[in-house]
Amino acid sequence: MEIQDLLTECETKADKTIETFKRNLASIRTGRASTSLLDRVTVEYYGTPTPINQVANVSAPEPRLITISPWDRSMLGEIERAILKSDLGLNPNNDGTIIRLEIPQLTEERRKELSKKVSKEAEEAKVAVRNIRRDNNDTVKKMEKKKEITEDDSKEAQSKIQKITDTKIKMIDEIKEKKEKEVMEV
Repeated sequence: MEIQDLLTECETKADKTIETFKRNLASIRTGRASTSLLDRVTVEYYGTPTPINQVANVSAPEPRLITISPWDRSMLGEIERAILKSDLGLNPNNDGTIIRLEIPQLTEERRKELSKKVSKEAEEAKVAVRNIRRDNNDTVKKMEKKKEITEDDSKEAQSKIQKITDTKIKMIDEIKEKKEKEVMEV
């Protein structure tokens, strides 16, 4: 394996970690309605767990309202049950044609709780990025030990891996701060 391939792989894995982190944050609700809240909620559709947005139109017509209009009306009850079972803590209002989810104003205590959850997600993402760094550094050291690369190449590669890690961790911090600001916004 060449060093450049290793660095590219390192960058790719770190980017995937950040994408996963962003997806996890999208499901943490703020005081504002966002259709991404329902991304992790699945509904039984002909015996298969299916994301709600694949069986219905999901939209946020107002800042504190999400509407779900299923393509098949028989899915209304199933969607309602899936939302109630999820950890969103929202009560769906079913009028027979669409489901309305009102997003309540968050209490100060709940905001702090969600802010801690954001921090925890960020820390997990950072740990994942650091693990990627460790694995790649180990690979570089093994290459040096087997005399596949010189000591200088090894040091340079490790330095580049560290730069990638620092950049990605900085990105995670920026995303975290933005989300915390969103959560704490009244």
